[in-house]
Formats: sequence, C-alpha cells, structure tokens
Amino acid sequence: MDIIFKFLAIIAIAAVAIVLIIGLRNMMKGGNANFSNKMMQLRILLQLVAIILIVGAIYFHRAAS
Repeated sequence: MDIIFKFLAIIAIAAVAIVLIIGLRNMMKGGNANFSNKMMQLRILLQLVAIILIVGAIYFHRAAS
C-alpha cells in the first residue's frame, strides 16, 4: 500500500509542476487571463491532492515498519 501512495504522490507532484508551467507560460505570453486563473486554481487543487497523498504515504510507511 505504501508503494502505491508513493507512486501516486510522485505523479501528483509532477502534475502540479506541469500545470504551474502551463499557467506561467500563458501569463508570460500575455495570453487569456481567464485561462491562467483556471490553471492556478487547478494547481491549488492538485497541491491539495498531492499533500493528502504524501501524508498517506508517510502514514502507511510508518504503519508498515
């Protein structure tokens, strides 16, 4: 179970980084401000998911020890 949470946490962290880069790139190019705002909102949601998965990985790692 601990491996699954670690793997999902890594995927969530990568997703946060990708969404951050997409939103920043759009802002730097002077693109649609609404799109950048949606990307930043999605980033916050993905960060919440990543934190929950990281805490789950720590919990299951300690439970397995």
